[in-house]
Amino acid sequence: MYVYFIEIMQKLNLPTYDLSIKFEAQNKYIFDILRKKYLVLTPEEWVRQNFVHFLINEKKFPQSLMNTEIGMKIFNTQKRSDIVVYSKNGNPVAVVECKATDVKITQQTFNQIARYNIKLKAQILIVTNGLTHYCVRYNKATNKYEFLHEIPFYSQIIKNEDNQ
Repeated sequence: MYVYFIEIMQKLNLPTYDLSIKFEAQNKYIFDILRKKYLVLTPEEWVRQNFVHFLINEKKFPQSLMNTEIGMKIFNTQKRSDIVVYSKNGNPVAVVECKATDVKITQQTFNQIARYNIKLKAQILIVTNGLTHYCVRYNKATNKYEFLHEIPFYSQIIKNEDNQ
């Protein structure tokens, strides 16, 4: 089953993870370790689940402080952020917007995550389509976003959060 799945999903610019996939009738499902349930496997969900594992395994983000598909109301419109990461005291510290691999990352994508951040007020914003990843840090002193060369480890984010 797993070998077949690898052949039908695009290889991402991330390490390979052993994700739980199941097939039922004509549908494919992927297990979301944060919500503890199977979700319909779409190209965007493929990116989201791989990126969750990347943050946990490579960047040491605590699984217990992460959520996916967080609903919020912005300008009287219901929105959903893909991944939100919290500090131990419950404040959002990072927001991730995931797109399918065939979706180009544009200024519109950054505008979307910046709108979410009006509500969340996280210092780190990440945009990915699984092939290309961008990470910015919000600088409170200059009121601007600064591009980072790489995605920081969770401990670096928390350290900066404590200093602001």
